[in-house]
Amino acid sequence: MPQRTLELPEVDLVYDVHGPLPTADGRPPLVMIGQPMDASGFQAQVQLFEDRTVVTYDPRGLGRSTRKDGGVTNDPETQAEDVHAIIAALGAGQVEMLASSGGAVTALALVTAYPDDVSTLVAHEPPIDWVLPDAEAVQRAREAYTHVYQDKGWGAGMAAFIAMTSWEGEVTDEYLAQPAPDPGAFGMPTEDDGKRDDPLLSDRSWAVTHYQPDLEALKAAPTRIVVAVGEESMKVYTGRTAIALAERLGQQATVFPSHHGGFMGGEFGYAGQPEAFAAKLREVLDQP
Repeated sequence: MPQRTLELPEVDLVYDVHGPLPTADGRPPLVMIGQPMDASGFQAQVQLFEDRTVVTYDPRGLGRSTRKDGGVTNDPETQAEDVHAIIAALGAGQVEMLASSGGAVTALALVTAYPDDVSTLVAHEPPIDWVLPDAEAVQRAREAYTHVYQDKGWGAGMAAFIAMTSWEGEVTDEYLAQPAPDPGAFGMPTEDDGKRDDPLLSDRSWAVTHYQPDLEALKAAPTRIVVAVGEESMKVYTGRTAIALAERLGQQATVFPSHHGGFMGGEFGYAGQPEAFAAKLREVLDQP
């Protein structure tokens, strides 16, 4: 079984090692991380990289990884420490990494703190408000969908979240003046399940979007950092953050197939183009 557990004082981290260690091909393990998505979101990519040793994990408090610290917030620096601990436990030296969404923010924090952990980082659409010219308006929009979630539940909150993250261009007064969308129009449930612990819709992951990367430390790191953006995401929030971060790092964002979940199959109703995504990822990782 590929599942392993790393027991730390604050968390029991569950991770999966698909393939041998040491690796059969002599290449570094390929680590794939997300947030708040857990390892299950990379199922399609794992199957497309059967020739590589691929490592996935569940961030603390998500999926199978059980927190023992009493906390609920998702902090990039804390999660970076967790990923560093897993890399050390692998005992294979440097890794290559595909990190998406909040996982990409964790990876930037990891490279900042432990620049020798990762040889190549593909940071796919990191949601970092700070790099945007309309960062203040974006945060107001985030507060708005969080309030909708707190007031009306998951379906209404998710509809408001989708409306915000699919808005093209800068967040304007026109957008902020809109009424909350009808969840039914987005295929979301209209009833309130009473829960308020969703890591995406509550304020538990605000530390991710509020993260301010140390640009100079990232530029100085030996890690080759490739900021990636989906071809369908260019005008929406996570595409804009990727493009803006790449510019801050003195590069152009590398265009990948599909959208924010472009690496995923249809398991979660948000299918991308996993085969084309994997082919592009191989191309990027094989570059010197």
